[in-house]
Amino acid sequence: MDNIVKYLRRSQNFDMTQEELAKEVGVSKATISSIENGADTSARVMLKIANVFDKDPRDIFFVDSVS
Repeated sequence: MDNIVKYLRRSQNFDMTQEELAKEVGVSKATISSIENGADTSARVMLKIANVFDKDPRDIFFVDSVS
């Protein structure tokens, strides 16, 4: 699944490691890595990630293309 999690995590506004994001969301670093590499995830995890970045999940996970 295309997403912009890595872009947001590394952006100037957040500058988080995968480990930091994983801790905020309540998942493992490996889960964050998998998500960033296109793996599917649960709606619950999508919502938690969206809350961290204060964005609508559709703006993070349902993108046509990631630059």
